Amino acid sequence: MLVRMNEDAFWALIDELSRRTGDLEERTEWLRAELLRRPADESVDFQVRLDDALEVAGTRALWRAANLIEGGACTDDGFHYFTLWLVGQGRKVYDSVVADPDALADVPGVRALVGRHRDRWDDDEWPEWEWLDYVAQDAFDELTGQEDDRGEEFDDAVDERAEDLADELSGDFGEEWEEDGEPRGSRPEGVAMPRLTALFPLVMSGS
Repeated sequence: MLVRMNEDAFWALIDELSRRTGDLEERTEWLRAELLRRPADESVDFQVRLDDALEVAGTRALWRAANLIEGGACTDDGFHYFTLWLVGQGRKVYDSVVADPDALADVPGVRALVGRHRDRWDDDEWPEWEWLDYVAQDAFDELTGQEDDRGEEFDDAVDERAEDLADELSGDFGEEWEEDGEPRGSRPEGVAMPRLTALFPLVMSGS
């Protein structure tokens, strides 16, 4: 029986990624190289697990936390990249922040931004990791020789695998965004984030 990437194996790979040194590009390339050493099916499973983790993190409370850190400038795309960055911090950080967005106040990459306007953040300091969303497809395409199909075979494989694993996955893949640009979520409107608010007061957005 073919052994594929389960949730624990996914997070083990992410945890190793989170411990790597170098900038985001170098760390992404390390992950790509790791996936290239494995069967193409594992790239598909990686993306399914990644998508699931992103869905779970796509709450209104976490969007507000990201928007606070980014000085009120967090767009829908920016929030997607933010949740990718959160996954890339490893399972322990991810779980703690999903449970309580105020735990972002303890994350070193967030604390490094305190007191500095976002215009002064280096590209690699932004709590966003867009490349993480493409690495599995890049590996799959190279392994299967599908570089010219615009990811169609990969997308089909991911959709099929997600259906196979529907009972195991924890995300709500039917979740949509509200008309005001915020994600739907079960968390209440008034989730308190006192530590994060103290680190990133709203006045910073105009400073």
